[in-house]
Amino acid sequence: MKKNYLKLLALCMVAVVAMFAFAGCGSDNNQQQSNNGANDENKVFYIGSIGPLTGAAASYGTSAKQGEEIAVAEINAAGGVAGYTFELLAEDDQHDAEKSVNAYNTLMDKGMNALVGSVTSVPCIAVTEESHADGLLQITPSGSAIAAAQYDNCFRICFTDPQQGEHMAQYIYDQGITNCAVLYDVSDAYSSGIYEAFVAAYEGLGGTVTAAESFASGDVDFHTQLTSIKNSGAQALFMPFYYQEVAYVANQAGDVGLDVPYFGSDGWDGVIKQLEGDTTLINGSAFLTPFIPSATDEKTVGFVTAYQEAYGAVPDQFAADGYDAVYAIAAALEKAGSADNAALVAAMYDIEIDGVTGHMSWDENGDATKDAIIAIIQDGDITQAE
Repeated sequence: MKKNYLKLLALCMVAVVAMFAFAGCGSDNNQQQSNNGANDENKVFYIGSIGPLTGAAASYGTSAKQGEEIAVAEINAAGGVAGYTFELLAEDDQHDAEKSVNAYNTLMDKGMNALVGSVTSVPCIAVTEESHADGLLQITPSGSAIAAAQYDNCFRICFTDPQQGEHMAQYIYDQGITNCAVLYDVSDAYSSGIYEAFVAAYEGLGGTVTAAESFASGDVDFHTQLTSIKNSGAQALFMPFYYQEVAYVANQAGDVGLDVPYFGSDGWDGVIKQLEGDTTLINGSAFLTPFIPSATDEKTVGFVTAYQEAYGAVPDQFAADGYDAVYAIAAALEKAGSADNAALVAAMYDIEIDGVTGHMSWDENGDATKDAIIAIIQDGDITQAE
């Protein structure tokens, strides 16, 4: 009797061990399904979002995230895509490459199926290494450095740095300005990339770069560079960097007697807020952008209205970029008919969308093909150049 009891006990223990072993296997399968099958059991597609939600560049990341939230809400209200509803999972990278990679890993642990991010170029470049290894669809809303979409699974909504430099060189030259100075951030891939493309294009058109002055991220005193630019005899100043430094320059130029037209890149979006609405010092300035909130087409009006209702503010181009990135993922999911990584990536090369930043498709480099817009700042408002 005792021998039979012991045999039965041993068999029960084997069964228990086997049950836990199978349970463990099931957990692994479910995690893999979460990443590659978009949680087929409950049909939720997780969109990861990485950008600076705190820190000096928080305006960009917050705007992009809010634009993404508007798109997710609209898509879900319309019934979702290919049987899936969307859920946005957002992480803060504080415009820091290491933190951006950490954010990526956190999102992968949560079951991310596609990524909108990173918002800024240097963190985005770091994250592309991770997403490429995983084969994950990655769309940066505003990472404009070439390497921010360096692999075949990576795409962007914004213009590239070379595109921005070339567009602005042509625009400035077409204004009759043949002598232009440049001030750029030597420590930032975004600013340096636009600067290099601008100089090559502007000089190729016959223009002269009278001075090329630089600074490093974190600098707040530009008097030395501005004095050099004034003494160069420049007719204009091109500043391909972010809005915080633009505000510093605008406030310091008068101290050295520099009074020339200013031109910039898409990083200028946010400068009006930085100047607290008083654009007296930069009235007439022009910068490249893919989005003008005052446009009257139905799609832009609808987006701006929804954004204002949700957040009590007018959306900037980063919000528009984030919004369009989510709709690009939706179009890829619809085209692929599957949340499989490879299928989603392949679909991106075949789709087109009518976004609030323009009608776009994607080329073999993952770059969006669409028209650039030149924005003019005047009396606290932004309008499109004629």
